[in-house]
Order: sequence, then C-alpha cells, then structure tokens
Amino acid sequence: MRKVALVTGARGGIGGAIVERLEADEWTVHAVDVDDADLTTREANKAVVDAALSAHGRLDAIVPNAGFQHIAPVRDFPEETWDRLLALLLTSPFLLAKYAWEALAASGEGRVCVIASAHALTASPFKAGYVAAKHGVLGLVKTLALEGAEVGITATAVCPAYVRTPLVETQIADQAKAHGLPAERVLEEVLLERQAVKRLLEPSEVADLVAFLLGPTGSGITGVAVPIDLGWTAR
Repeated sequence: MRKVALVTGARGGIGGAIVERLEADEWTVHAVDVDDADLTTREANKAVVDAALSAHGRLDAIVPNAGFQHIAPVRDFPEETWDRLLALLLTSPFLLAKYAWEALAASGEGRVCVIASAHALTASPFKAGYVAAKHGVLGLVKTLALEGAEVGITATAVCPAYVRTPLVETQIADQAKAHGLPAERVLEEVLLERQAVKRLLEPSEVADLVAFLLGPTGSGITGVAVPIDLGWTAR
C-alpha cells in the first residue's frame, strides 16, 4: 500500500517540487494550498488532517511548508502580520502534528518534516516575525522528536537558504526598499551576502532532501535542523 503524505503550501515553488518528487517516489500526496484552507486557524488545520484521513485512510507523513514573508523594521512591524506569521509558520505545524499524531503513530514510520529556513538557525534584520517563528519551529521539532520516539515518529526541520521561488523574488523588491538599494544589487549584496556559495537553491534540491528524510535512509534522523544553506550558517 502506498504511503500518504500531507503537504501544505503545495502549489508554491518548494511545495510543488515536493509534491512532484514524492509522487515520483510512489507516495500518495494530499496537497493543500491557501485556496483550500486558511491554516492560520485551528479549524482549518484539523479539517485538512481529517480530509486526508477520510480520502486515503492513513497518514504516514506531514510536510508543513505553507508560509509567507513580511519585511519591516521592528518599530513599524504590523502586529496583525506578526500574529499571522506565527499562526502559519509555527502554530500550524504544531496543530497538524497534534491532529495527525495518532495516524502517524499507527503508521509505525511516521514522519514530520517541517520546511523551516536558514532563519531557524540565524537571523536577519527586518524579519522579526519570520525569524521568531522559524526559531520556534525548530524547538517544536525537537519536542516532537522526543515525544515521538516511543511511537515511531521522527521529526526534522529542513533549513534551506534562499530558494528560487516567487516568495524570494517578491523579497528582492521589499529588501530594496528596506535597505535603500537598487533592486539589481539586492540579490548579491543582501540576500546572498552571507552565503559561501553565491546562488539560489532550486526547489528540486529542497524536495530531494525532503524525500531522503521521508525515505528509509532518513529513519535515524530526528530532532534536528537539516541545513541546505550553501554555507550560510558556516560563518
């Protein structure tokens, strides 16, 4: 019987690549995106887990990937945007894990693989909400790993550097405004400044790592951040 994975943010650059890769590996993917559910609410998180179980009868992995970014200095950071960022990037992975826990345990090889960020391991200015949420999700992953060990659930946080997605392309204009730089200088001087390797990751590279962590050879990896950051956090 094919294993079933729930993937959120499934029509974005990274999410779409994850869906494609898992399906190629013969997973059944229950794909959810913003048009399907507002994952900033408790009710929607429960609903998508219930829908996956109703449709497929089992759940072997969850990949919380949905997210967005907002760039502003702390003094100007909108409080309602802070709330939405933490709801989607931190509370949603917690709720998905909570509601899927019984099914993941029943799988015997349950996996939680949160798409975090290099910002789970370091910080950048003007991203208070995003950085706080990603740091928080790493703590959540560690706790899930400890609690899941006895029931066969592993938990990891994939921490990529900047990936070639519409989200990152939007950031270039926002960062240009925040830093007072022309847009053409932002990529090299701001986004990639701290990376040892000066390029964007491709969504498929992140998807390959997720597939590894969800596969048999990833069974011993739990409770950790797994960087794919082009040397960003080596500094």
